[in-house]
Amino acid sequence: MADQASLNRLLQWGIENSDASRKDSTTQFTDQQRDPTRGPNAAALAELLGGPSDADRMREAMSAIVAPIDQVDLENKLIAWDNFEQLIEQIDNANNIESLGMWPPLLQQLDSPEPEMRKMAAWCMSTAVQNNVKCQEKLLGVGAIPKLAKRAVNDENQAVRKKAVNALSSGVRNYQPGMDELEKSLPESIWSRGQGLDAGDMDSVDEVIHKLRDQAVRS
Repeated sequence: MADQASLNRLLQWGIENSDASRKDSTTQFTDQQRDPTRGPNAAALAELLGGPSDADRMREAMSAIVAPIDQVDLENKLIAWDNFEQLIEQIDNANNIESLGMWPPLLQQLDSPEPEMRKMAAWCMSTAVQNNVKCQEKLLGVGAIPKLAKRAVNDENQAVRKKAVNALSSGVRNYQPGMDELEKSLPESIWSRGQGLDAGDMDSVDEVIHKLRDQAVRS
């Protein structure tokens, strides 16, 4: 829905341009020509009249992302990724990833042969789960943590490794089931088996994440 400020501006425009607030229609037309900023808010008007919602935009972006490369080239896929990532910065849109059935195709992009696609998949996961328990639960539920751990440690591309580490950092903080899964997924050079960590202990979490970041940069 349109935000309250947009609706207020639209309402105000309607009041100012009503017959009761104008001496005659000629004056109204002239005033609007002189000051085009007095028109209604385009975004609010589009939504009220049935314009594309954020969910529609998310669908469009994901359709471009998963389309065959001969239909949507890499440059346009990356534009779609950028649009998708910006949309899911809003927590309601991030939570809608599940209702729109987008977690499986998002996860599949971690296996893309194209490094930029793997990087953007990890980046979007990181954005979605940040301070969002519902998405942390989905990250765990779809099996993303082992895949992200693999990318963080073994991916041939440094940018992919770094984004995977970021996604893991956001995905396990203050979420113990995710932290327990991460322990199972990392090599012993990073995390000794049976060590155990409290997901709410930020110093301990930071220690593991810093090891991953150091390795991601050196590899």
